[in-house]
Amino acid sequence: MPHNPLLILLLSTFVVETGFLFLGNGSSFTQGLAWELSFFALIPLGLSLLVWLQFRWSAAVCVFYATIALAIDIATIVQALSTDADAVASLMASLISGLFYFCLILFGWQSFLAVDQELMPPKFRPPNPPSPS
Repeated sequence: MPHNPLLILLLSTFVVETGFLFLGNGSSFTQGLAWELSFFALIPLGLSLLVWLQFRWSAAVCVFYATIALAIDIATIVQALSTDADAVASLMASLISGLFYFCLILFGWQSFLAVDQELMPPKFRPPNPPSPS
Protein backbone atom coordinates (compact mmCIF):
# COMPACT_ATOMS: atom_id res chain seq x y z
CA MET A 1 0.00 0.00 0.00
CA PRO A 2 2.23 2.88 -1.22
CA HIS A 3 1.05 6.07 0.48
CA ASN A 4 4.35 7.98 0.59
CA PRO A 5 3.56 11.08 -1.57
CA LEU A 6 0.08 11.43 -0.13
CA LEU A 7 1.36 10.92 3.41
CA ILE A 8 4.03 13.60 2.92
CA LEU A 9 1.41 16.05 1.61
CA LEU A 10 -0.91 15.17 4.50
CA LEU A 11 1.80 15.73 7.11
CA SER A 12 2.98 18.98 5.54
CA THR A 13 -0.53 20.44 5.47
CA PHE A 14 -0.93 19.23 9.08
CA VAL A 15 2.13 21.25 10.10
CA VAL A 16 0.90 24.36 8.28
CA GLU A 17 -2.60 24.04 9.74
CA THR A 18 -1.20 23.67 13.27
CA GLY A 19 0.96 26.73 12.64
CA PHE A 20 -2.13 28.71 11.61
CA LEU A 21 -3.85 27.61 14.83
CA PHE A 22 -0.94 28.89 16.91
CA LEU A 23 -0.65 32.12 14.90
CA GLY A 24 -4.34 32.87 15.27
CA ASN A 25 -4.27 32.51 19.06
CA GLY A 26 -0.92 34.14 19.86
CA SER A 27 1.49 32.86 22.44
CA SER A 28 -1.09 32.14 25.16
CA PHE A 29 -2.27 28.55 25.54
CA THR A 30 -5.92 28.76 26.54
CA GLN A 31 -8.61 26.13 26.93
CA GLY A 32 -10.10 27.19 23.59
CA LEU A 33 -6.76 26.62 21.86
CA ALA A 34 -6.44 23.20 23.48
CA TRP A 35 -9.91 22.26 22.21
CA GLU A 36 -9.15 23.55 18.69
CA LEU A 37 -5.77 21.83 18.62
CA SER A 38 -7.24 18.50 19.67
CA PHE A 39 -10.25 18.68 17.34
CA PHE A 40 -8.55 20.13 14.25
CA ALA A 41 -5.07 18.62 14.55
CA LEU A 42 -4.71 15.70 16.94
CA ILE A 43 -7.84 13.73 15.98
CA PRO A 44 -7.01 13.81 12.23
CA LEU A 45 -3.40 12.91 13.00
CA GLY A 46 -4.56 10.00 15.15
CA LEU A 47 -7.00 8.84 12.48
CA SER A 48 -4.33 8.96 9.79
CA LEU A 49 -2.01 7.00 12.07
CA LEU A 50 -4.69 4.33 12.54
CA VAL A 51 -5.23 4.20 8.77
CA TRP A 52 -1.49 3.88 8.23
CA LEU A 53 -1.43 0.99 10.74
CA GLN A 54 -4.13 -0.64 8.53
CA PHE A 55 -7.01 -0.98 10.97
CA ARG A 56 -10.03 -1.93 8.88
CA TRP A 57 -12.56 0.47 10.45
CA SER A 58 -10.29 3.50 10.63
CA ALA A 59 -10.36 4.25 6.91
CA ALA A 60 -14.14 4.73 6.93
CA VAL A 61 -14.02 6.85 10.10
CA CYS A 62 -11.23 8.94 8.58
CA VAL A 63 -13.24 9.58 5.41
CA PHE A 64 -16.41 10.48 7.38
CA TYR A 65 -14.56 12.84 9.74
CA ALA A 66 -12.64 14.57 6.97
CA THR A 67 -15.74 14.97 4.76
CA ILE A 68 -17.63 16.78 7.50
CA ALA A 69 -14.61 18.95 8.30
CA LEU A 70 -14.12 19.77 4.60
CA ALA A 71 -17.76 20.83 4.34
CA ILE A 72 -17.25 23.15 7.32
CA ASP A 73 -14.11 24.60 5.71
CA ILE A 74 -15.93 25.20 2.42
CA ALA A 75 -18.69 27.00 4.32
CA THR A 76 -16.08 29.12 6.09
CA ILE A 77 -14.41 30.00 2.78
CA VAL A 78 -17.76 31.02 1.26
CA GLN A 79 -18.52 33.15 4.30
CA ALA A 80 -15.08 34.80 4.21
CA LEU A 81 -15.47 35.59 0.51
CA SER A 82 -18.97 37.02 0.94
CA THR A 83 -18.05 39.46 3.70
CA ASP A 84 -16.55 42.83 2.85
CA ALA A 85 -14.08 42.71 5.73
CA ASP A 86 -10.44 41.93 5.10
CA ALA A 87 -10.24 38.28 6.20
CA VAL A 88 -7.17 37.07 4.32
CA ALA A 89 -5.75 35.13 7.28
CA SER A 90 -9.04 33.32 7.85
CA LEU A 91 -9.34 32.55 4.15
CA MET A 92 -5.79 31.18 3.96
CA ALA A 93 -6.27 29.09 7.10
CA SER A 94 -9.50 27.64 5.71
CA LEU A 95 -7.86 26.87 2.35
CA ILE A 96 -4.95 25.06 4.01
CA SER A 97 -7.32 23.25 6.34
CA GLY A 98 -9.52 22.26 3.38
CA LEU A 99 -6.49 20.91 1.55
CA PHE A 100 -5.52 18.98 4.66
CA TYR A 101 -8.96 17.39 4.98
CA PHE A 102 -9.10 16.65 1.25
CA CYS A 103 -5.76 14.81 1.53
CA LEU A 104 -7.12 12.99 4.57
CA ILE A 105 -10.15 11.89 2.52
CA LEU A 106 -7.87 10.62 -0.26
CA PHE A 107 -5.61 8.86 2.22
CA GLY A 108 -8.53 7.13 3.93
CA TRP A 109 -10.27 6.27 0.67
CA GLN A 110 -7.12 4.78 -0.85
CA SER A 111 -6.67 2.65 2.26
CA PHE A 112 -10.35 1.70 2.27
CA LEU A 113 -10.04 0.38 -1.30
CA ALA A 114 -6.82 -1.49 -0.54
CA VAL A 115 -8.02 -3.24 2.63
CA ASP A 116 -9.00 -6.57 1.11
CA GLN A 117 -6.34 -6.77 -1.58
CA GLU A 118 -3.96 -8.72 0.62
CA LEU A 119 -6.69 -11.19 1.58
CA MET A 120 -7.41 -12.41 -1.95
CA PRO A 121 -6.78 -16.11 -2.63
CA PRO A 122 -3.76 -16.99 -4.72
CA LYS A 123 -4.30 -17.37 -8.43
CA PHE A 124 -4.18 -20.82 -9.97
CA ARG A 125 -1.17 -21.73 -12.04
CA PRO A 126 -1.74 -22.67 -15.64
CA PRO A 127 -1.15 -26.35 -16.41
CA ASN A 128 2.32 -27.34 -17.47
CA PRO A 129 2.80 -27.66 -21.21
CA PRO A 130 3.40 -31.18 -22.50
CA SER A 131 7.05 -32.11 -22.58
CA PRO A 132 8.57 -32.41 -26.04
CA SER A 133 9.67 -36.01 -26.41
